[in-house]
Amino acid sequence: MRCRLASLTVSALLVLASLPAGASELPKRKSGLWEITTRMQDAPAGMPGAMPMQICVDQGSDNLLQERSRRQSNCPKLEVSRSGGKLLIHAVCQHEGTTVTSDSVISGDLEKQYRNEMNLRYDPPQRGMREMRMTQEARWLGPCQSGQKPGEMVLPGQGGGNLQELMNDPRVKEMMKRQQGTR
Repeated sequence: MRCRLASLTVSALLVLASLPAGASELPKRKSGLWEITTRMQDAPAGMPGAMPMQICVDQGSDNLLQERSRRQSNCPKLEVSRSGGKLLIHAVCQHEGTTVTSDSVISGDLEKQYRNEMNLRYDPPQRGMREMRMTQEARWLGPCQSGQKPGEMVLPGQGGGNLQELMNDPRVKEMMKRQQGTR
């Protein structure tokens, strides 16, 4: 369960990182300790409805997530635009014979808080799911804790780990590969 939850958390974080390389005008998250709560409205059986976590962020760890996401994605259509102070992302990706269409609306300043609302549609359904809705709410807590390294995260009841190391875990890599169309 820890690996499955961690994989979903990593996938959710990659939504912000899955932007095209040419999107240099996009803001970066402020370095420091972030608390991110991910809620899945249509959570698959066995997955919690809300998953809070804390992660120590710096520009290097965010850049690494973005680069890895670009390398792993199979999204021939990826559009990023701004409207009314919000960032809109529309992507069409291919994954295990399924077309995954995702629409994200990101609001907030990425300095102190942001909200990311995602709607994912699967055609044909993937593992019985036609649609999944997910919301991330994040707030900046301050500097990272003493001794905490960039990429380190803490999942309540699950302990902690380093996101960069977690992304290198073969089990998480396999799950991310299966889920790559959901970013």
